[in-house]
Amino acid sequence: MPTVFVSIGSNIDRESNIRAGVKALKKQFGELTISSVYEAAAVGFKGDAFLNLMVAFETKKTPADVDALLDLIEKQNGRTIEQKKFNPRTLDLDLILYDDFVSDNPDLDVPRSEITRYAFVLEPLAEIAGHLKHPILNIQYNELWDSFDKKDLDQKRINFSWD
Repeated sequence: MPTVFVSIGSNIDRESNIRAGVKALKKQFGELTISSVYEAAAVGFKGDAFLNLMVAFETKKTPADVDALLDLIEKQNGRTIEQKKFNPRTLDLDLILYDDFVSDNPDLDVPRSEITRYAFVLEPLAEIAGHLKHPILNIQYNELWDSFDKKDLDQKRINFSWD
């Protein structure tokens, strides 16, 4: 069965929305591998810091079906049309990887280009899948993280209570 990686983020009622997102993903897809939770400054706009993490799971659903379910879970957790990129968000669920699948469809960016651009995606991905290789670059995620420019990085791993 294909392994899927989903990035989770929130900067509105962060803890509650992160818990709700993980709970909804467990209900929909079953057992999850869950990274640590990271706090990171908002990127591309002025706003409250985000909590971010990465989850992985196996599914027989297609990439498009997974992506549609992620959108539905976001909406069920208060995400509105105004909460697009570079704005505060209740819950952001992004399909980052679907095994070695590569999409040319602009509506289904897989693997997500954010993997190599944003620490809040790459660090938790490297934590739970460091030994895997990027399907286009053919470089392990832990190697990508090791070479990532961390000079101005405003991100830290936090203790997060799942209760």
